[in-house]
Amino acid sequence: MTFKDSLISLLIIFIWGFNFVVISWGVDDLPPLFMGAARFLLVATLGSLFIKKPNIPWRWMAAYSLTLCFGQFALLFSAMAFGMPAGLASLVLQSQAVFTLILSALFLHEAIKINQIIAMIFAGIGLSIIGMTGEHGNMTAIGFALTIAAAISWAGGNVFNRLINQRGYQANTGLVVWSSWIAMIPFFISSLVFEGSDAILSSLNQSSFTTVFVIFYLAVAASILGYSLWSYLLSRYPAGQVAPLTLGVPVVGIICAAIFLNETISEQQYIGIFLVMVGLVINAIGGRWFKRFSRSTVG
Repeated sequence: MTFKDSLISLLIIFIWGFNFVVISWGVDDLPPLFMGAARFLLVATLGSLFIKKPNIPWRWMAAYSLTLCFGQFALLFSAMAFGMPAGLASLVLQSQAVFTLILSALFLHEAIKINQIIAMIFAGIGLSIIGMTGEHGNMTAIGFALTIAAAISWAGGNVFNRLINQRGYQANTGLVVWSSWIAMIPFFISSLVFEGSDAILSSLNQSSFTTVFVIFYLAVAASILGYSLWSYLLSRYPAGQVAPLTLGVPVVGIICAAIFLNETISEQQYIGIFLVMVGLVINAIGGRWFKRFSRSTVG
């Protein structure tokens, strides 16, 4: 990877890691579902000016949008509004890699490799340890449960992403932008039903510079810029070289949460974090280790 592309990689990791701090700021000022609606409305309106609609049927964009866009972020924003710390959220959400393996095996009939089984065991134990802190730590049980549900929804979006590619369409930044037109609809409806017009109007009347910054960061930096740069790297390098970069996101998320939000992590949660990270590393690059080991054994 060139020096310029390495800097781009670091920028993506920082944008997506710091994103969890921004979400935490956002749910302090805005109802979480309305914040999601505003985010995807801005992604759709701004992104559509520069990125043309992809040649993907609307039904596939709807499936992708309702899982990866609406499902994931409605659950994640709600989780953080209900007490899920930003740092832990950045880590627990990465369990989507494990759930993607499971859903891909169930619905795409993809084989699960030995390193992936080991990865799921490590990640599962780690998540269980984190989850057991519950109300006894700095994390609420409902916040943890909603974050796990967000990870499962993200995994469902990954499955639809693969199905879209298998049918000969390109699932790139255009999909992210134009599917936002669909995602904002259930966000607005859910916000009106569960949060109410009074809460929405009150948050708008009390909006500040921080509120505007949050919406623009989530839409422009995390969504449009982040996914555009990610697509750029995927177009230049093998997916196996690019995908492990996401392992840096929870590291940045935890550090930024400690700096900007004064979040602390218990010893028990550190053990869980370590095990989850081991699982994610084994899942990302463990396949190459096993191949090399098999070759050396055969040799």
